Amino acid sequence: MPEIPAHPVILVDGDDPTLVAEAARHLIDDLVHDMDRALAVEDYSGDEVDLAVVADGCATPPFLVDRRVVVVREIGRYGSEDLGPLLKYLEEPLPTTVLVLVAGGGQISSKLTAAVKSHGHVLPTKVDTRHAGDWVRNRLRQAPVHLDADAEAQVRDHLGEDVGRLVSLIELLAAAYGEGAQLGAAEIEPYLGEAGSVTPWSFTDAIDSGNTETALVMMRRLLGAGDRHPLEVFAILRGYVQTRLRIDSPSIRTEQQAAEAMGIGAGRSTYPAKKALAAVQRWGSAGIATAVTLVADAEVDLKGASAWPPEAVLEVLVARLCRLSARPGNRPAARSVTASAAGGSRGSSRGSGG
Repeated sequence: MPEIPAHPVILVDGDDPTLVAEAARHLIDDLVHDMDRALAVEDYSGDEVDLAVVADGCATPPFLVDRRVVVVREIGRYGSEDLGPLLKYLEEPLPTTVLVLVAGGGQISSKLTAAVKSHGHVLPTKVDTRHAGDWVRNRLRQAPVHLDADAEAQVRDHLGEDVGRLVSLIELLAAAYGEGAQLGAAEIEPYLGEAGSVTPWSFTDAIDSGNTETALVMMRRLLGAGDRHPLEVFAILRGYVQTRLRIDSPSIRTEQQAAEAMGIGAGRSTYPAKKALAAVQRWGSAGIATAVTLVADAEVDLKGASAWPPEAVLEVLVARLCRLSARPGNRPAARSVTASAAGGSRGSSRGSGG
């Protein structure tokens, strides 16, 4: 039996239900270890949980086991007033009880979070989107099935920001093919489901590269799996252009100068400034002026000046921004870009210009 941990309360925090549930399951398994689960664990969930009863359970010594593990799920459903019994219990917690609070159900009370930090431990589950690729790669290395390089790259690209789906995908592949199976892209394709969302910078990177097809796919993933409103996606594009306008100055020539103009503080990576400066040099002042006009026109259209659906307005804006980024010789004709983005059949007072 492992030593009883010093933490009388542990909050499993995060916003992805799959990752939160997985982390809670592993944590409870570790706490129970080889004890009789029926005697060691009290698990509370649902609408009828009385937190006064939970607090009494926490204050009760374990029976025939060394530790009592009390679990309350979807702790975000309770307000500070409802949490009174647990907050009072945490002032003098029992050393033989571990109270496991599982995120979900809404925003977690700040009073509860403060109490956990004072008396216990917060177990975060959120995956930093900047390192999501590494996280996926590491999880696949530990999976009961083995994906080749092409399949692994396909999974990372397909899931995008929705890395929590990897947990169920791995279980599905193991169930379908058996543990130890060697899988390629063709084998995993039928099990991937809908493409996940992407990060805003992946979207704008595609525009920077001048790749219209990829940028449009990513835009649709932001709108679909990302559940973003068209105006939210427009705000990403407006900020993208405004950043380039901000550093389009003869006095800004270095990456550090660009970072200062973009408000990137000391100690933070200046890589975004490097990318923005390269785009400014590629677009030129005339191209940036054109981009500002395109964004302004699209905003008017999105607010009702055009009969086009918002998605179509965004498609044309993205396609035209990609044209500005495309290197000479790679730029498609204006008519073909508009036709591919808007289907060549919709009309707008601004729909035919480039």
